Amino acid sequence: MTERTPHKGLEAQGFATNAQIHWNLITAPLVEHAIARGEGHLANGGALVVATGAKTGRSATDKFIVRDAETENTVWWGKSNAAMTPAHFAALKADFIAALADKETLFVQDLFGGSQPEHRVRVRVINELAWHNLFIRTMLVRPHEADLPGFDPEYTIIDLPSFRADPARHGCRSETVIAVNFTEKLILIGGTAYAGEMKKSVFGLLNYLLPVDGIMPMHCSANIGPKGDTAVFFGLSGTGKTTLSADASRTLIGDDEHGWSDTAVFNFEGGCYAKMIRLSAEAEPEIYATTKRFGTVLENVVMDAETRELDLDDATLAENSRGSYPIDFIPNASEHNMGPVPKNIVMLTADAYGVLPPIAKLTPDQAMYHFLSGYTARVAGTEIGVTEPDATFSTCFGAPFMPRHPSVYGNLLKERIAKGGVDCWLVNTGWTGGKATMPGISRMPIKATRALLNAALDGSLNDADFRTDPNFGFKVPTSVPGVDSAILDPREAWADKQAYDATAAKLVDQFVENFAQFADHVDEGVRQSAPKVSQPA
Repeated sequence: MTERTPHKGLEAQGFATNAQIHWNLITAPLVEHAIARGEGHLANGGALVVATGAKTGRSATDKFIVRDAETENTVWWGKSNAAMTPAHFAALKADFIAALADKETLFVQDLFGGSQPEHRVRVRVINELAWHNLFIRTMLVRPHEADLPGFDPEYTIIDLPSFRADPARHGCRSETVIAVNFTEKLILIGGTAYAGEMKKSVFGLLNYLLPVDGIMPMHCSANIGPKGDTAVFFGLSGTGKTTLSADASRTLIGDDEHGWSDTAVFNFEGGCYAKMIRLSAEAEPEIYATTKRFGTVLENVVMDAETRELDLDDATLAENSRGSYPIDFIPNASEHNMGPVPKNIVMLTADAYGVLPPIAKLTPDQAMYHFLSGYTARVAGTEIGVTEPDATFSTCFGAPFMPRHPSVYGNLLKERIAKGGVDCWLVNTGWTGGKATMPGISRMPIKATRALLNAALDGSLNDADFRTDPNFGFKVPTSVPGVDSAILDPREAWADKQAYDATAAKLVDQFVENFAQFADHVDEGVRQSAPKVSQPA
């Protein structure tokens, strides 16, 4: 495999080790190593099934950014971006290097973050686990073999699940640590086997770097219509981002992370990372099919030890069971992971309060307001005693991954919307006719959501008659062919109109309270886009 070995090895980066290093292995040998080392098992159909142990999701409170001259005035310090001192990072780095020196085997991949050549970064990932190396090779953009010998990494990730951080010595919170040093261009991940930490670290890296060049980084999915029209889908987990973008009639650019340049929407990744829990062949056939493919990695999916059959409905190991697979496993995926600049932006929310309409058209100011708000509402359906939905506001639909102040991303989005004449839509995939906790209240029909979405994307919805929502001020269609008009006006869908008004007033207050943190960083047009409690007749 010498042709896949770079000229610049680990020693040149100051990482001395006696480990046997496997450079840039492809899928089959990585799967063989993972099985031989007891890291996972093959399922019926060929997917590699692994377990991540105690950490089955991101350790958000264990992530830190080194606060130094580079980041002091460029990072939005606070809940999502916690600081680590340079001295603590130096101690952590020294201990990571010592841990590398003791390893018998290491797996290294040289990869790109970003599909558009002008706007990508070269990333080297060093792993102690073969399946982690397969995961990151699947998820990032794979260079051509001819590019590998001369690969010179700009940024490096070292991921050692066996490493245990010392809060006193390393300035962290627990034995788990994700430490990002933009000055040294180094990311250290320890104490967790959840592979998504690597993927999201690269996302955070691009979210920091690209705005400087006027590129809009986005936590979104994206696809292309038959006429070459790109649509971007923002949305938090559970809102339908992956499902609605995986449309057989449209070409998939990607399901999670993208950049918007002057010439393209481009995928940051070369793979997809989909939730597996309760996945079905009927609802999501393209994604379901990947569970039967060699090269897919299934995390925390329950499998029968003898038959090797998967049980995607079993949440024993994790509610957040995941599958990673190359994007070309989706039949209608874009060959180049890129598409034209967007014609439409869709912001998805699952409103468990039953207040928002199934679709609304937004002005550029309203789009920035709702982008900065990043609203959805969840219901803990399995938790005894839950009587109210839980409103969630995640800035830019991805607050944990945004190192800079949200206004940086919001202003970039508003500028690009205005420049491209982009149509913006808010789509509610949540509940209608009442709150999700009320007896007999159901989720928005997926058939209706798809019909409304298709009308928005093909342009026909622009010709509909619209009313102005009295609380949120956006435009809502009054009738759409193929859609029951009764669900288009959420207040009319409620049997108890006064209960709707009280619930809407509460949600408006939550929006206003959340947005107060941004009010001084946006212009008057965006501030005036805030919802206001209506006074019904």
